[in-house]
Amino acid sequence: MADAADWALRTFRSGDLGHIAARQAALYDEQWGWGRPMEAMIYDIAGRFLREFKSGREQCWVAEHNGKILGGVFICDEGGGTARLRLLYVEPEARGLGIGMALVRQCTQFAREVGYDRIVLMTHAVLDSARKLYVAEGYTLAASEEQDDFGRPETTEHWVLEL
Repeated sequence: MADAADWALRTFRSGDLGHIAARQAALYDEQWGWGRPMEAMIYDIAGRFLREFKSGREQCWVAEHNGKILGGVFICDEGGGTARLRLLYVEPEARGLGIGMALVRQCTQFAREVGYDRIVLMTHAVLDSARKLYVAEGYTLAASEEQDDFGRPETTEHWVLEL
């Protein structure tokens, strides 16, 4: 297994988005039972990213060790000076190595470099580890609401980072 010194971030290449979407869907189903509705949403996001990719305005980063994907994240153009952080995930065996924070910071750095005014994201209140990363990066909770899109009530949260 990787340790803090031997994994690296890179931009995506062919096949990565399918892998990221599949792993994230499986992990959310295993841990939270969110199943097909979450999987459909994840594949919609990944598919739109590939179909409408805006070079120089959007990116996907992959954390890997010896060719094994340990995590990933997307940054997407929302228009109006806003970027959206999407599909952040880290493999369970790689958590605690700083990968999640590195992925979030890579999004922030990229967004600043290409001139975005803010980054927004949507998450769920039960995803404590991700929420801690967003707070550490300076995001603030802008709104929340109850929804049951994945088969049971969940609190959906909307966060923003002003750049």
